[in-house]
Amino acid sequence: MKFPLPGNHRTWMLIAVLASLGVAFAYVALRSGPLAPVSVTLATVEERAIAPSLFGIGAVEARYTHRVGPTTAGRVRTLLVDVGDHVVAGQPLAEIEPIDLDERITAQQGAEGRAAALERTARAQLADADARLRLARTQAGRAERLFEGGWVSEAAVETRRQELQVADAGSAAALANLAAASQDRGRAGAEGAALVRQRANLRLVAPADGLVVRRVAEPGTTVVAGQAVVEIIDPANLWINTRFDQTQSTGLAPGLRAQVVLRSRSGTPFEGRVIRTEPMADAVTEELLAKIGFDAGDLPPVGELAEVTVTLPPVRRTPTVPNAAIHRIEGQTGVWVVADGRLRFRPVTTGAADVQGMVQVLSGLEQGERVVAHSQRGLTARTRIRIVDTLSGGRR
Repeated sequence: MKFPLPGNHRTWMLIAVLASLGVAFAYVALRSGPLAPVSVTLATVEERAIAPSLFGIGAVEARYTHRVGPTTAGRVRTLLVDVGDHVVAGQPLAEIEPIDLDERITAQQGAEGRAAALERTARAQLADADARLRLARTQAGRAERLFEGGWVSEAAVETRRQELQVADAGSAAALANLAAASQDRGRAGAEGAALVRQRANLRLVAPADGLVVRRVAEPGTTVVAGQAVVEIIDPANLWINTRFDQTQSTGLAPGLRAQVVLRSRSGTPFEGRVIRTEPMADAVTEELLAKIGFDAGDLPPVGELAEVTVTLPPVRRTPTVPNAAIHRIEGQTGVWVVADGRLRFRPVTTGAADVQGMVQVLSGLEQGERVVAHSQRGLTARTRIRIVDTLSGGRR
């Protein structure tokens, strides 16, 4: 009787173990490893009319902002309001030091008095010149009549005529002096009024009812003409300056409803409305700008970011698929169509989308076809798939 060699027995056992491991590895690879079918969920192409939506990001802005500052350079003497204060029209806000403005007003008032005195002098000179003119005209007329009667010589008549011309020239000069004096007085008065207005503008007052949102300068700060010291907004007139993608903004128009979500109130959306669309778009970011009015109740911080979703007018009935089914592969937009258990990438032309995530398919699909909505990982035409109702993580 022959017995197997001990070495051969161990070899066969090792081969058996390795074969078992190979089978187990192949089973795991084909069932749950990289060679396993990819789990996918499907969606059926349905024909429906959707109400498209447009999503944008914006910031809260004041519709009316008043930047109050002096019309001449000076140093801030006092500030009477602080950020957060509500003010009414005409309420004092701040005062600017006049520096030498009071002295300039006093000097200009003296110049106005001197101009007024010169004007009075010019009027008196004009009255004297007019009186001389009337006397010269009377004497010249009498000399003409006496000459016609032969009582005076022609030389005497010429003398009277010359005196009349001199008186007429004196009257014209006096009238011109009066006009110049009146202009000087008017100029001095205008300069004085301008200085008085500058002095009054150093006392800054609220131009309208509103809320103080900024103190640009503090007491002791030197400001130039036109520089803002205090900024006031109208809290009742806020809007959101929103940016929308130009490629999806067709149909955006004033009056459309919008849903607004502030970053500080992410769980509390509220209603808004498109007030206007800006005629100038951003050519760099390829975005369209629109102003969205809203009523948030409590005043949000100006500058806070907000998410805006505008509901556009409904569009005609077309085939639709979930937005998750749309992919872009090698420069083409399309979907993975499932037919006879196999995958095929089909290019499509998409249209508008709604807030539920449904997208119009203008061409490339027919009603009733089935497409991949979600998958565990990326797909190719050779990928084996396993159709499931729900993927891990809850995606259907």
